[in-house]
Amino acid sequence: MTIPLEGPPRPLLVRTDPERFANLPDFDFDPHYRDLSNPYGETPLRMHYLDEGPRDAPVVLMAHGEPSWSYLYRKMVPVFAAAGLRAIAPDHIGFGKSDKLTLPAHYTFEHHVAWLRELVVGLDLQDITLVGQDWGGPIGMAVLAREPARFARVVAAN
Repeated sequence: MTIPLEGPPRPLLVRTDPERFANLPDFDFDPHYRDLSNPYGETPLRMHYLDEGPRDAPVVLMAHGEPSWSYLYRKMVPVFAAAGLRAIAPDHIGFGKSDKLTLPAHYTFEHHVAWLRELVVGLDLQDITLVGQDWGGPIGMAVLAREPARFARVVAAN
């Protein structure tokens, strides 16, 4: 027996209105976006990330956990950039300023790893210090396992 769902069908992809992020304290960074592959449709997924500091410097890649986003690193990004490092803090797909898929089944560990890896490779990040908080740690470590030559150091936090 098939039971029809009530209400209109859910959209596959949603994007949070940028006004929702206006006037956040200590978060006046320029937004950066990268289109990533979408295993569920033809429309690319847009991942937001902070990118501060010299582009040719060693990278500090800060991967947040659940239920956070790059806002978690708003106090650390300026410190790393002032030290001459390139500070990258992405919002995982489904969080912060990144696109959101509408079904929980879309969010698998492997998809999060693939999306973060696509960002790292697409930006050609090298000499990376990975800062992984909560499940940003396992996601980041899985990217490290697939791209070991890009990483130099790891900081695991919870």
